[in-house]
Amino acid sequence: MQRRVVTFSRNAFLPLTTVCCNSCGYCSFKKPPQLGCVMSPAAVRDVLQHSAGMGCTEALFTFGERPDDVPGFADHISKIGYADILEYCYDMCKEALAMGMLPHTNAGILTEDEMRHLRTVNASMGLMLETTAVIPAHRGSPGKAPEVRIGMMEDAGKLKIPFTTGILIGIGESVEDRIESLEVIRDLHKRYGHIQEVIIQNFCPKEGTPMEAATYPGVEEMCAIIRSAREILPEDVMVQVPPNLTDASYLVTCGVDDLGGVSPVTIDYVNPEHPWPQIDELKAVVGNNILKERLCIYQRFIDRGWYDDHLDEIIQTLRKMIEIRNSTEFGDDD
Repeated sequence: MQRRVVTFSRNAFLPLTTVCCNSCGYCSFKKPPQLGCVMSPAAVRDVLQHSAGMGCTEALFTFGERPDDVPGFADHISKIGYADILEYCYDMCKEALAMGMLPHTNAGILTEDEMRHLRTVNASMGLMLETTAVIPAHRGSPGKAPEVRIGMMEDAGKLKIPFTTGILIGIGESVEDRIESLEVIRDLHKRYGHIQEVIIQNFCPKEGTPMEAATYPGVEEMCAIIRSAREILPEDVMVQVPPNLTDASYLVTCGVDDLGGVSPVTIDYVNPEHPWPQIDELKAVVGNNILKERLCIYQRFIDRGWYDDHLDEIIQTLRKMIEIRNSTEFGDDD
């Protein structure tokens, strides 16, 4: 069997807040303002400094969707000197850049103007489509309306933002819904060419949520949709699975190209019960294939100049560092 390249990004996960205006039936990330508050600037800097020292190249900023719309949140964000979460995120992205890391922001639904603003301090951005189906698990979650999420993904394409999206498997959608979701992503990419990777993520039941007793997809079911994704999506769009949520070593044989962001410093705050594999463990995950580290912005978008000019120096510095690491740590022998 021909050896394939399977990639990953060395990142730091920074959940700026767990306050969220949505109420998804499978989520344990969301907390009320009195519990979810805000990650302090000092805490963000500490994580960034530690992560940069550990060789991380990506700062993944994420938080609940539209927390500013949740009553009580304004008091928390104002205490650290900001009017809203997006301006705080903007400044923390600048902190990441100052420490030599590239920000990737996944902030939920954003307007075109908000994305245009954040684009100046982000190398890439993302939003999970999850599904094109209208499902009970998204009742009470206006930001999960398929047309809203597709609209934002289209705006990202217009703005030439290197973009990550994905589908969530096992939340009440049908097999046909999964195919339709992949076809929508494919069509968006054909129009704008901005999709870097599509995450095929399995639902994991969370204790204390409405879906804690729901069944979840096994590896064969995941394998089937990964094979479909590889057939439907253009060749330049990578198919990704999170290596901490499933048997990624098996799914690599089904057509997985990428293992996403893996952190040597921070936990997966969305799925804290599932620890990341260590970086050296990823070699076993990919088996006989070739493991390579990548930046959060793919090389083809670097070549096209799909980023703000002032990010160029750090992108080029990190690109060279990654080339050296791939040669020395992972045997860049393809």
